[in-house]
Amino acid sequence: MSLIEKRTIRILGIDPGLRITGFGVIEKTGSTLSYVASGCIRTEARTSLPSRLGTIHAGVRELVLQYQPEQSVVEIVFVNVNPQSTLLLGQARGAAITALVAGGLEVAEYTALQVKQAVVGNGHADKRQVQHMVRRLLSLTGDPSPDAADALACAIAHAHGGQGMGSMTTKGLRVRNGRLV
Repeated sequence: MSLIEKRTIRILGIDPGLRITGFGVIEKTGSTLSYVASGCIRTEARTSLPSRLGTIHAGVRELVLQYQPEQSVVEIVFVNVNPQSTLLLGQARGAAITALVAGGLEVAEYTALQVKQAVVGNGHADKRQVQHMVRRLLSLTGDPSPDAADALACAIAHAHGGQGMGSMTTKGLRVRNGRLV
């Protein structure tokens, strides 16, 4: 046994969405990443906005209780073409973040560009590329759903970059089509 024991850290990643909020739980031991769980929290479009936000909040709180993560990460949402969609997405993100904070977790935040750069090596990768790399990095037997893959990618990016990624400079970049470019 090594003199330096490798500590295992459990990380919960969240890809917020009003209709579907993806989640992914991984463990990092040294430089090794292991898959724990992933899936989606779904809300009913015909229910009220407060009810949908409550579903997201309750779902994330349940994940925190069930998986007992030590760290959490949420993707930062930028402006979409439709301002109303952006506002709704921001509220869904807020519901997830408040659930994480209420569960006693600090929340790291990364842009989609940062996550894709860390996981795929290309900040402009498409969803299929993210799914494929998540599958490879975690040795999964199949591709996770797009929302779960994005959440797992957030957790992987955090595991690879830690707090240092959150300080990556965005100076000189701008928002186009809802993404930092």
